[in-house]
Amino acid sequence: MIRDEGTVADIISVRGGLQIVTVWMRSGELEHAVHYTDTLPLLNPGDVVDLNVTAVKLRLGSGGFHIVLSIRDRGLENHSTTSSNGHIMKLKYTPMQRSVLAIEEPDSSFHSSFQGEKKIEGMPVLLGELHSMLPVVMCWLRYRHQQRNSYGRALDVAYIMTDGGALPLAWSEHVAILEGKEWLKTTITYGQAYGGKVEAVNKFSALVAAKHVVNADISLVTMGPGIVGTNSRYGFSGLEVGELVNAVYALEGIPVVIPRISFADPRTRHQGISHHTLTALQLAARCPAVVPLPLLEAKENAIVQKQAQSLQLHQIVAMPSPSIAEIAEAFSQYPHPITSMGRGLSQDPAYFQTICAAADCASQIHNRLM
Repeated sequence: MIRDEGTVADIISVRGGLQIVTVWMRSGELEHAVHYTDTLPLLNPGDVVDLNVTAVKLRLGSGGFHIVLSIRDRGLENHSTTSSNGHIMKLKYTPMQRSVLAIEEPDSSFHSSFQGEKKIEGMPVLLGELHSMLPVVMCWLRYRHQQRNSYGRALDVAYIMTDGGALPLAWSEHVAILEGKEWLKTTITYGQAYGGKVEAVNKFSALVAAKHVVNADISLVTMGPGIVGTNSRYGFSGLEVGELVNAVYALEGIPVVIPRISFADPRTRHQGISHHTLTALQLAARCPAVVPLPLLEAKENAIVQKQAQSLQLHQIVAMPSPSIAEIAEAFSQYPHPITSMGRGLSQDPAYFQTICAAADCASQIHNRLM
């Protein structure tokens, strides 16, 4: 860990569990830092803080933020400001470990829901590799609902965040926006990820909670922001999508994989269906999944269809491709631009069309089960 210290200059923003601040570094530079408030009190201008500056120093894609470790000269106030009745540790055996009340443990009022064998009874579960898929799915499902029946109930969606990326749910601005708009039924974090409305021990109990505690119509599972890739066959965090296919299938749900498709990414391995999706489905997934593929323009479609021939275990479903105009209208309800890898809808339309097609597929599966 690379450490430094700074003095808080200004408070940029505050949302549940998190502050964004600017700090004067000892070098004289004004830089940004993120401060988590689930275990530390709110910062004020003039506070001297200890900072983890590793990601910025290594020039990683962390958004250019340092992380506040502690506040100087606060005495006893510089301790946890929250308490938990739970006994399940997240970030365990690190200086940042914290206890949560997991939904499965005996002190939880839902403990009985996890006794004996539980299945998720055909619930469609959308599985995405990138966190940027979350707002696309939610905007599209809302848009479809408004198209069909603006007075009926929209689908209840439980968002499950894995520990493949960012661990604090509070880091996700997308989640903060979607919760503020009340578009999510709930949020669930499992493994070392924390901060969801529901805390779970593992992916299986998180899925059971979505079905039997939250009563969601559909679950959407992605990691938090910050996917890891190494330009190697196995060294990327999105491989977890294949593991999630197995978990959903074992619980008798319907895994619906959102393929990562792009024709704007300059890297050959991510052209058409990304090697991340292909490897997760070829190697890690030992059970069949539904893989929706949008009908793209002829040249792009030919590339995708050829790549899909390697996914013989899985059910490939051809889906109509939503128009760019429709997706743009769906995104108009969202207060911030939606991008992935720095590209928006106009730069990488196939990426967004694929996500919307997968959301349509999951919605259709749910409707057939009703």
